[in-house]
Amino acid sequence: MKVTFQIEGGSPVIVECNTGDNLLELARRSNVAIDAPCGGNGSCGKCKVQLLDGQLEAPKSRHISDEEYEAGWRLSCCSKVLSDVTVLVPDIASAYQSRMKTADLSSPKEIAIFEACQSQLKESGIHFENHYRSLVLQLAEPTLDDTMPDNERLTWAIEEALGIEDVKIPFAVMVKLAHTLRENNWNVCVKGELKDGCFTCMEITAPEDTAIVGCAIDIGTTTVTMVLTDLESGKILAKGSSGNGQIRYGADVINRIIEQSKSGGRKKLQDAIIKETLSPIIANLCKSANLSARSILRLSVGANTTMNHLFVGVDAQSVRMEPYVPSFFAWEGLLAGDVKLPANPLAPVLIAPNIGSYVGGDITAGTLAAGLWDHDEMSLFIDLGTNGEIVFGNRDFMMSCACSAGPAFEGGDISCGMRATDGAIEACTLDIDTMEPKLSIVGDPGQRPVGICGSGIIDIISELFRCGIINAKGLFIREGERVKRDAHGMGRYVIAWETESETGREVSINEVDIDNFIRAKGAIFSAISTLLSSVDMSVEAIDRVYVAGGIGSGINMKNAVNIGMFPDVELEKFRYIGNSSLAGAYAMVMSDEANTKLSEIAANMTYLELSTHPGYMDSFVAACFLPHTDASLFPNCVQER
Repeated sequence: MKVTFQIEGGSPVIVECNTGDNLLELARRSNVAIDAPCGGNGSCGKCKVQLLDGQLEAPKSRHISDEEYEAGWRLSCCSKVLSDVTVLVPDIASAYQSRMKTADLSSPKEIAIFEACQSQLKESGIHFENHYRSLVLQLAEPTLDDTMPDNERLTWAIEEALGIEDVKIPFAVMVKLAHTLRENNWNVCVKGELKDGCFTCMEITAPEDTAIVGCAIDIGTTTVTMVLTDLESGKILAKGSSGNGQIRYGADVINRIIEQSKSGGRKKLQDAIIKETLSPIIANLCKSANLSARSILRLSVGANTTMNHLFVGVDAQSVRMEPYVPSFFAWEGLLAGDVKLPANPLAPVLIAPNIGSYVGGDITAGTLAAGLWDHDEMSLFIDLGTNGEIVFGNRDFMMSCACSAGPAFEGGDISCGMRATDGAIEACTLDIDTMEPKLSIVGDPGQRPVGICGSGIIDIISELFRCGIINAKGLFIREGERVKRDAHGMGRYVIAWETESETGREVSINEVDIDNFIRAKGAIFSAISTLLSSVDMSVEAIDRVYVAGGIGSGINMKNAVNIGMFPDVELEKFRYIGNSSLAGAYAMVMSDEANTKLSEIAANMTYLELSTHPGYMDSFVAACFLPHTDASLFPNCVQER
């Protein structure tokens, strides 16, 4: 039998299969992108496909209405193949990887924030210097009277040019040495690292190819961002981003750890990040910058602990199992050739050190970029993504923790939720009298709404609460044209009618959605509260709040405070710092001093495991209201009706 995946707006993918094969698993094996944030357990309802022909064994689901079921819509994770079938994979299911809105360097605002992080590091005494060099050499051509071998001829030329007495030529260079020298008439460029009086030759090329390049990478659970930079000048040569190819195995790290523990799973997850995600981005960036990938002489990676394990191909099972001890915190000696990245095979891959199972190198790199370690003021650093990681402290101490906010910030567990791709509602205001919404939508002008992304959900819930449409528990208490109730009395607010949406289905938010998001925001606030109480401090001690991560770029800070997600401090204290993990990774690849400082930060940061902290659950329960059960914590909370 065969399954034909007809990708909306794309070419069909035909897969051979057996009776009873799971449709989502077939899509995964065939690299067909179907969004399944829950990992395929049927709880999120995001992996909808439309059966066009054939038979599937697919039970009805609460995520699919009777009308949708009659029209052929099925959850791919719950569907088994019974015959030759053709299914339509809607564009929204594949857009998460190709068109996701990310906090990379795609706008002047993000570039300015990125550059400000580097300026701050330089002001803190971090010199952006490294030991990588390129040399153009003219060697004497051998003759019958001058029979010096090629390696010695090159060694002598390098020693004379640099005034040193120690040169190393590794195997990867030796195997191409003879051909390159003669092809270029003994006029060549050598690239490598000059350290402690020794030059290690990493590449030999034509004399016009003098570029020495660094590659800084942020591997997020949902998105991957990258920049290529000139290792001498620090100039950014190219930048790009994409969805993390692992996402089809689950939106959160737990589902991916479970998937990698299955037979062959570790290789599947490593291939998804290296072959399907990183390698194409590197190839595209090198093409746009007119560079050879072998010119990349150093790479750096900022990623959470699980992503680091899956990237290098190490079993991550211990990350989620008590006592939550990962295989490694720091890794030294990794080369691009070890993990088959398209770069110079001798290029070192610097991994920002992890400090706990759920606080990884993306947070240490972000903390480096934010500069907490160089200030007397008490600062709160919040990285919002698929998980929430938090650091509190100053130059004297730093405490960190991570909370499992679930996939709500990425649109998971929300009936009309989606990631920040075209058609996502990213901001919203409501008229307090008419209850009519004013929307901001990701995409080109005229784009019609498809669903709601994280920043939009924050705005909508805040506005519903401000206008007195929902109460502190997230239940609808005010009636109106856009407030509808189902047969069981559950309320929902219609943000876009069927005729107003891109899909022809209404975009709404219901009481279950609001409850799920209240739990997510409660996890963030209770983590902050627990972290502060662990050092016997309160909200009043906070002097600065740094917000990082992809969702942070679109957050209305006032609304985030209004629903009790962030502490109620003066809005002037909040500062969005963009993709701090990428900013830290850039500093790593450019600066040897930054790497030293990063190791110090990781060594001096204390990790608090919330799951074992006695007061965390009580704090979490208290935070699962709008804005909180303790109203005194939010004196500036706005509810106008």
